[in-house]
Amino acid sequence: MKYTLITGSANGLGKEFAKLYARDNNNLLLVDVDEKALLQVKEELIKECPNIEVKTLVCDLSLKEELYKVKKYVDENGLFINNLVNSAGFGDRKDFLDMDIDFQMKMTDVDCNALLYFTRVFVEDMVKNNEGHIINVASIAGFYPGPYMCTYHACKGYVLLLGEAISYELRKTNVKLLTLCPGPFMSKFVEKAHNDYTFSKIKPISAKEVAEFGYKKSLKGKTLAVVGFKNKMTIFASRFAPRKFVAKTSAKMMKKGG
Repeated sequence: MKYTLITGSANGLGKEFAKLYARDNNNLLLVDVDEKALLQVKEELIKECPNIEVKTLVCDLSLKEELYKVKKYVDENGLFINNLVNSAGFGDRKDFLDMDIDFQMKMTDVDCNALLYFTRVFVEDMVKNNEGHIINVASIAGFYPGPYMCTYHACKGYVLLLGEAISYELRKTNVKLLTLCPGPFMSKFVEKAHNDYTFSKIKPISAKEVAEFGYKKSLKGKTLAVVGFKNKMTIFASRFAPRKFVAKTSAKMMKKGG
């Protein structure tokens, strides 16, 4: 039976993606570390879309054994993941010398390794069945160095480059991988990342807008989508600026006096 797997689906962007897939009658496998919020989302979706099945798995995606648990669950229940949305992730705005290295390594595990693992293990059946859509959530941060938020920017750069390469390799199949690159949007990210300074300078859009944009681009088979005309122009302009200038400009968006 076909299922759409969405990570980070208890809140924010992942939840909004779950709503969109549910409304198009896709069965859902929702994965998140927040059990209470995850069950609330499940109840909401079943109430709004009674014709679909919604399964949930509570997992800490920073742990390798938890990733294996998800794959084992899928295999044991005979599920075919025909849609995959890797939206789980978090950031942290701190000077590099003040960073907790264990926390930063956990970030790379969730933002990079979990995304890599799920993309790899589920794309195989998609190719065999000659159908599938993957959305990997990166960020416009992936296009720039990010002083004072270096690990997060590096993680999103990884997601961006990984997705572009895999999309090319899949070009002769009916499996499509979209790398979605939003700018700031409203979610719990700001609180967790201690990045309220950036959000005070840039008006964020809603997670719903980001999800709707990404969902439409995925259905069209796009491989890369930057959310917002201003973000597209900024990325384009940065190609012609010295890297040192780009880093300096990025730093000023992260920290007062940066």
